[in-house]
Amino acid sequence: MDMKRHIDRRDFLKTSATAAAAATVAACAPGKVRELLSDDGSRDDSGEMTCRTDPRTGAKVSLLGYGCMRWPMTEEDGKSEIDQEKVNELVDYAIEHGVNYFDTAPVYIQGKSESATAEALSRHPRESYYIATKLSNFSNYTRENSILMYRKSLENLRTDHIDYYLLHAIGNGGIDLYKKRFVDNGMIDFLMKEREEGRIRHLGFSFHGNKETFDYLMEQHEAIHWDFVQIQYNWVDAKHANPTAGYLYDELAKREIPSVIMEPLLGGRLSKVPEHIATRLKEKAPSSSVASWAFRFAGTPEKVLTVLSGMTYMEHLEDNIRTYSPLKPLDDGEIKYLSETSDLLKKYPTVPCNDCKYCMPCPYGLDIPAILLHYNKCVNEGLVSADTSDPAYRKARRAYLIGYNRAVPRERQAERCINCNECVSHCPQKIRIPHELSKINNYIEELKKGL
Repeated sequence: MDMKRHIDRRDFLKTSATAAAAATVAACAPGKVRELLSDDGSRDDSGEMTCRTDPRTGAKVSLLGYGCMRWPMTEEDGKSEIDQEKVNELVDYAIEHGVNYFDTAPVYIQGKSESATAEALSRHPRESYYIATKLSNFSNYTRENSILMYRKSLENLRTDHIDYYLLHAIGNGGIDLYKKRFVDNGMIDFLMKEREEGRIRHLGFSFHGNKETFDYLMEQHEAIHWDFVQIQYNWVDAKHANPTAGYLYDELAKREIPSVIMEPLLGGRLSKVPEHIATRLKEKAPSSSVASWAFRFAGTPEKVLTVLSGMTYMEHLEDNIRTYSPLKPLDDGEIKYLSETSDLLKKYPTVPCNDCKYCMPCPYGLDIPAILLHYNKCVNEGLVSADTSDPAYRKARRAYLIGYNRAVPRERQAERCINCNECVSHCPQKIRIPHELSKINNYIEELKKGL
């Protein structure tokens, strides 16, 4: 047991700090010196956004990248629409403070993200930002449809070239599905030709699969020359949830392929940790946010090009800019502290949902992310208990049930799941969704007893 703990810690240290070793720190251009309020309320104008240099083109990319999957929404005539005014405000502020990498996809926000992102970005000089989007040919991967999707992205984004183009969500379905989506239909050859002609500046993929599939893709590097790869990497995955995350980074670094990091906060879960975990992190760094630990962890390895964050609110954008302006890489002592903290967090039975919504729409109308996220929220707040003798049980029971009915309409709750498994193959986190929904529904039925 002690040896296992030692090995886990050694691996955690290795994969996260290949290294705090001297991440290249330079000011991004374009971008202004930040003007932010420090945590104590004083004006802080001291830092500039850390950037990393793309080894293929010499592009200076902001270490903080903007993930455009969760733009702010508004209600219009009973329908949810992207709040373009707020999107413009967020993008303006981001670019003003050195953020220049914006990541979207044809399938984000019911197909509306690319156009909304372009609307905001088009108000700035094209050379002041980099656009990343994806070939999301999940259900129809004929050559004709795939080329149409690619060209539609160019149209939606109002550009004659895409700076960073990704094969979207490789790994789900393994090597066979990768070949059907991109090889058998000739799309990888088509995209390589587009790169050769300059309409694609960097070609890569986002990854959600297993080691075998990743190794296969690395074998293709000599023929394809991947310019970058997007991987999930955070301080919980590196130790517990997805220990191959460190392996992916190491394999990319060995080949001098830059990593783009997604889900540094696991869909926000690492900024909404249980109170005693938050207190522990605050004790170590009183003036920093809980979220800043995750962003410093993700940005510390030197071959990371940019770290994506879906910043729906201005306060999140400001905090992340503060963390990366400039980045203070984690030292060995801080990495060890996070490793120990991850052991404590592992004891909490949250579901690893990051609210990506790839499981949606459910054919039976369930709001799967809302069900799982409400459960996680209650776990973190101590509102999930199986001990009916616990003095706080009645209060927790009431809080859970009231919150559940507010978060999820009755006709979209877990009890309606028929275990069709339609959602499982789409989940990047490999969650056994029907199993989790059944568990949550059984828990809810227990809570209702005696009311």
